[in-house]
Amino acid sequence: MKHLKQAFALAALTMAMNASAQTELTVYTAVEAEDLKTYAKRFNEEHPDIRINWVRDSTGVITARLLAEKENPQADVVWGLAGTSLLLLKNEGMLQPYAPEGLDKLSPKFRDRDETPSWVGMDAWMAALCVNTIEAEKNNLPMPKSWQDLTKPVYQGHVVMPNPNSSGTGFLDVSAWLQLMGEDEGWTFMDGLHQNISRYTHSGSKPCKMAASGEAAIGVSFAFRGARLKEKGAPLELVFPEEGLGWEVEATAIVNGTDKLAAAQTLVDWSISRKAMEMYNEGYAIVGMPGVAQPVAHFPENAEALIIENDFSWAASNREAILTEWASRYDGKSEAK
Repeated sequence: MKHLKQAFALAALTMAMNASAQTELTVYTAVEAEDLKTYAKRFNEEHPDIRINWVRDSTGVITARLLAEKENPQADVVWGLAGTSLLLLKNEGMLQPYAPEGLDKLSPKFRDRDETPSWVGMDAWMAALCVNTIEAEKNNLPMPKSWQDLTKPVYQGHVVMPNPNSSGTGFLDVSAWLQLMGEDEGWTFMDGLHQNISRYTHSGSKPCKMAASGEAAIGVSFAFRGARLKEKGAPLELVFPEEGLGWEVEATAIVNGTDKLAAAQTLVDWSISRKAMEMYNEGYAIVGMPGVAQPVAHFPENAEALIIENDFSWAASNREAILTEWASRYDGKSEAK
């Protein structure tokens, strides 16, 4: 019995020592909540000495939080935030430039343009319409084919979309429309769309979830969420508007001032590894490393051909002005926070 107690004590001591030897990283993210355990688990399979403490919220909220903490950063790493948000943080001097292992294998679209980048891309999420086929039939709604279709009177009160001030998906939509149509025509389009909106949500995935449950007929959302819900049996048709699709790089960066730089660099190295890219491809059709992506159920096979030429620098530089203008025109239909 004495030996057994000693063995238990030794095991407990070993576990305590291992736990204390772990470096803990505070990681801010806008990655879908259901995927965070998978991300940490896969990373820890190779790096059990680093523990991730997640802080997760929507893109707009995480971006605002990081900016508010500029003088006293609380995060070590950002793993999974819109590239336009990271460009904004870079311009504020909040990111630590770092050239991770494997940088040369990334597509040029998936990295900061500086020789030593301040952020690197993981995958891309793209716009899509989630249409509930049962609700569409019940309300005699034709299947939309384009963004402009959504301004037709037949859809009045049947469309839900994200608020771009709180949702990265909402911002990528608004930014894409302004780039595709030109600023004057883009705002005119959004004026027409606004007439048919029943509400603006504070989550990019919520409009698709509402469509899946029948709470709305049409959700302006993103393909990842629609594909997952359809795979689970939701009565959804995913529509990819013919004018072209807004998209965003989901990216990773080190927060300037972290006192855990070595561990942060290890995480960023892994975030663009082939294993990580294969993990992202389980949900996203477009990933940062060419030649890795395999077809994803319910995504179009030519996903990359459907996305627009997105000027991320323009979007980041004009972000505040765009969001202010949008709020002054349309915020009256936003749901309560």
